[in-house]
Amino acid sequence: MASSAAIRPTRSPRRRALAALATAAVLIPLAACGGGREEDGGGGASGGSEQQTRLTVLAAASLTDVFEQVGKAYEKGHPGVRIGFSFAGSQELAAQVRQGAPADALVTADTRTMDGLAGETGQPAVIARNRLVIAVEEGNPKKAGALEDLTGGRLKVVLAAEEVPAGRYAEQILDARKLTVEPVSQEVSVRAVLSKVELGEADAGLVYQTDAETAADKVDAVGIPDAQNAVASYPAATLKGSEHAKEAARFVKWLSSDEARELLRKAGFQEP
Repeated sequence: MASSAAIRPTRSPRRRALAALATAAVLIPLAACGGGREEDGGGGASGGSEQQTRLTVLAAASLTDVFEQVGKAYEKGHPGVRIGFSFAGSQELAAQVRQGAPADALVTADTRTMDGLAGETGQPAVIARNRLVIAVEEGNPKKAGALEDLTGGRLKVVLAAEEVPAGRYAEQILDARKLTVEPVSQEVSVRAVLSKVELGEADAGLVYQTDAETAADKVDAVGIPDAQNAVASYPAATLKGSEHAKEAARFVKWLSSDEARELLRKAGFQEP
């Protein structure tokens, strides 16, 4: 058996698919997420002269649910700002940044992706951490209880692709235990992995603890001991291409505030 975790579906087509998806993501207009300053045309007492700053934040897919709450909380405390999010796998977000997609801030699910964009971002700060679990069908009918149960072909296992942070974390922990897993598919985001398990298209998948909690009525989470697990770090940074550098910096700084950390904690994230 090889010393690395052999996650062995065909890789070239997957990389081509990921590249195509990333390129497509860049071409999708981000107008729906906000961007730029615009006048309040609501016909208020100000006669439409009041302006609001609209920030676009690119964020890892595993932050989807909690960042909807984060955005509302920030807007409540900062009435002149509106936040729009674009969620995707961190590797797709990085591709968007490199190709000049208009955005103001970035939050990835790993430091490696953020570090690779050093020339495009301000100084990043880790705002939260996460860990992997084994997501299984509700009731765990196949009795998956440990990483070793993912080997041997007894279960239909789905993982995130190796280009995705969750996929790299999965490979890391499997490699450490010299386990070979042959997934039925490798997905472009951790949420896609979770969806496969929810829909019954896979018996098990490695996802973040917080993702499993968002689907607690459809999947169960089998814990992985800390000694066998990997810690996922979520760095946030402003983007140098932002047209609203000061407002973006305030938002990124606020993500490390007590209020933001409490929202992240309630969603199952761990403090940095």
